[in-house]
Amino acid sequence: MNCLNVEIKAKCANPDFIRATLKKHKAEFKGTDIQTDTYFNVKTGRLKLRQGNIENALIYYVRKNKKGAKDSHVRIFKTENDCGLRNVLAPALGVSVEVKKRREIYFIGNVKFHIDNVSGLGNFVEIEAIDKTGRIGHGKLLEQCSRYLGLFKISSNDLVSDSYSDMLRNV
Repeated sequence: MNCLNVEIKAKCANPDFIRATLKKHKAEFKGTDIQTDTYFNVKTGRLKLRQGNIENALIYYVRKNKKGAKDSHVRIFKTENDCGLRNVLAPALGVSVEVKKRREIYFIGNVKFHIDNVSGLGNFVEIEAIDKTGRIGHGKLLEQCSRYLGLFKISSNDLVSDSYSDMLRNV
């Protein structure tokens, strides 16, 4: 599956406020996933194998590191949790970093929300406006991200430019 996401990541001092806001806006709670994202060495973009109890996929994406809303061009191949893919990719490409997190997953329409507790980094909230069909359009995705940025009362000081993998490499 190929899609365009517009994403925002921010530090989250008050996950309970985010949960309450999502509940108030009738977000669908998909569950809490305990995830390990294994990032492999690649020349361009990022390639990660996500292994969890809810989400499992090989994900390749290209995204610039910048604060605020950023475009992410994503290719996803769904897998099983213990499919053995890591045992093939790790020796072939090398592992750059592993990210371990506890992730709460919510949806409102095409917008996906994560409340993450990342080992070694702390709490974060992510907003992902997703266009799987190409019919929503970039402008609408940006508008959706901005709306939730305001509802969650996220300040510009809390916005994060880097991926969790980059942050862990720099710790």
